[in-house]
Amino acid sequence: MSEVSAPSMLSPKVLIPFMLTGTIWGSTWFVITGQISDVPAAWGVFYRFMLATPALFALAVVMGNRLKLNRPEHLLALGVGIAQFSGNFLFVYHAESHITSGIVAVMFALLMVPNAVFAKVFIGEQVQGGFIGGSLVAIAGVGMLLVHEWNAAPLGGNVGLGIVLAIGGMLAASIANVVQANPTGRGVPMVSFLAWAMVYGTAFDLIYALATVGPPQVPSAWQFWAGTAYLAIIGSVVTFPLHYNLVREIGAGRTAYNGIVTVCVAMGLSTLFEGFKWDALSAGGMALALVGMGLALRSKQKKK
Repeated sequence: MSEVSAPSMLSPKVLIPFMLTGTIWGSTWFVITGQISDVPAAWGVFYRFMLATPALFALAVVMGNRLKLNRPEHLLALGVGIAQFSGNFLFVYHAESHITSGIVAVMFALLMVPNAVFAKVFIGEQVQGGFIGGSLVAIAGVGMLLVHEWNAAPLGGNVGLGIVLAIGGMLAASIANVVQANPTGRGVPMVSFLAWAMVYGTAFDLIYALATVGPPQVPSAWQFWAGTAYLAIIGSVVTFPLHYNLVREIGAGRTAYNGIVTVCVAMGLSTLFEGFKWDALSAGGMALALVGMGLALRSKQKKK
């Protein structure tokens, strides 16, 4: 079969959503910490997607997308929904109960590694040596940032469990990223597909919350609901359609590099509002991560 090059990263239809999703998600890590301080993580996840789901269906209707899915499409939406809107976020919210949000954000910058592996296994994406080399440089940089965060923020709780949970969330997100780009997923309008996936994920979140922490806990503070609305509408309804379209346009491996943008934004906000202190280790790690991203993005990623 012939190979087709992925679109240029500098084209507006790629660069704008790439930067937008990374920037928005960079701000959500701080909001999540506030959400889990008010309610158990399981209910925080459910409330987020309880608000996001109807908004995503409304967006699909406004766009004129078909809402009816056939059986294979529903099954795919079920798998993606449980992986992305349940597994990924339940792992992440619980991880932030044990380790700082900065460490979780930094770890998610490594999403390009499982994305590239799963994309090769499931949908035949071929990644050239330049992408691998750039990824290794970026991983080294992210590792330096991780060491800095570990040293600068003494952690309570079960740190090992927090890291395992964060890895679980990363793997769940990666699987969802890749499998939705198969031929069945490509046959469904993106927003409609994600709306149904979110229905299944939210239903699972509700069952999980009831089973693990009991009846709903409903905060009365307006700050909680303002944060939840931000995570639901800006952090989910706006970003996920853009993100998954990028996976289809440029491949799962390259799309995951918006995690580097996310880390840059998250650390920038931490510097401005949380007193994050830069040193040689963190500055060097950030530089390596950005250089690695540049090297990887210059390589050509092929699809069979």
